[in-house]
Amino acid sequence: MTQGQSRWESSAPIRYPDPNIVVLDPRFQHLVVPMAAIERIATGFRFTEGPAYYGDGRYLLFSDIPNDALLRWDEITGAVATLRNPAGYPDGNTRDRQGRLLSCELGSRTLTRTEHDGSVTVLADSFEGTRLTGPNDVIVKSDGSIWFSDNGAGIRGNYLGDKAKQEMPFRVYRLDPVTGALTIAVGDMERPNGLCFSPDESRLYVVDTPSGTKTTHVYDMVDGKPVNGRLFFDDTPGFADGIRCDTDGNVWCGFSGGPDHDGVAVFAPDGTLIGRILLPERCANLCFGGRKRNRLFMTASQSVYALYVEAQGVAGG
Repeated sequence: MTQGQSRWESSAPIRYPDPNIVVLDPRFQHLVVPMAAIERIATGFRFTEGPAYYGDGRYLLFSDIPNDALLRWDEITGAVATLRNPAGYPDGNTRDRQGRLLSCELGSRTLTRTEHDGSVTVLADSFEGTRLTGPNDVIVKSDGSIWFSDNGAGIRGNYLGDKAKQEMPFRVYRLDPVTGALTIAVGDMERPNGLCFSPDESRLYVVDTPSGTKTTHVYDMVDGKPVNGRLFFDDTPGFADGIRCDTDGNVWCGFSGGPDHDGVAVFAPDGTLIGRILLPERCANLCFGGRKRNRLFMTASQSVYALYVEAQGVAGG
């Protein structure tokens, strides 16, 4: 067992600095708060995903996919409540530039928007007459365009959705905020997954999670389109899932890979692994929140974790 992980079965306090925060490169050191520890803020779920922070309500919204539920953790009281059940087997979530919830639903195989009055609008359910395979993760660009991966996670079995035949390739799509038109943004990956933009939106990062080697790629944004796709990192046997950028351009990745890898891996803009946040569970996704956007929320299998860091997340993810 990795040093410090026995804490999850103990009520003993954590001695600072938290030994589960690992500095691998000097560039990560200034992002660590020496007097902050990883906290398990909620547990007892089946498979958590899609954290999205609401500063206006001081709460974190997240998915429990197998339980077909959207849940809410109150930052002030620590209480967990069910926001919606059934919920279409929700996976990735985020907020658009008007503060509305966007959800990738693996079961209904739709991208939805929850309006301010609580009603739900379907934004995308098909492409050129063929039903989507199942939206997985979603982000919003500063121009209001919505970008989401569609990778069939919900049609592979009945645990995360409804088993069905794959009818078209897995892709990343762009949804026009004005016309609602859906276009292919990335079509050269086997199974696109997590995605995020760099702070200046000059780069698009996309995770590829096929059945074999799983890698993360980067594309240059030219005239609003991702081009020149190339490998950003390959940390086999470990791999990323959901990803987010901080304002310095570092890429924070929900990470799987076994002991000494599960949790969060942080990569500098040049693709160097600079730090890890070790958890006792695989981490599927993450987001930045809190009043200063400096609290990292991590959805990890059966639990949700949080950690204050000296980094701030980029808006839109």
